[in-house]
Amino acid sequence: MVIKEVNEVFLEYFKKGMFTENIFRNYIRDRFHISRSTFFEYLSTPYKSQLKELDEKEKKEKEQNPTLFDDDENINGN
Repeated sequence: MVIKEVNEVFLEYFKKGMFTENIFRNYIRDRFHISRSTFFEYLSTPYKSQLKELDEKEKKEKEQNPTLFDDDENINGN
């Protein structure tokens, strides 16, 4: 997920004392090919809660629609 990667890169350099604009110009813009406004949108996106929701949704779908492989795991006791 690009939003997660952008936030992780930002935090890495922000914790070292770099200014946001410098982080964008030197580490984000050319690597992710996003605009300044998109960068700030990504920083304000609650991606951790969105990832958690996706994980929970996938778990529910898996429980409701077991696959052939899920059955094998249950039979073998794994």
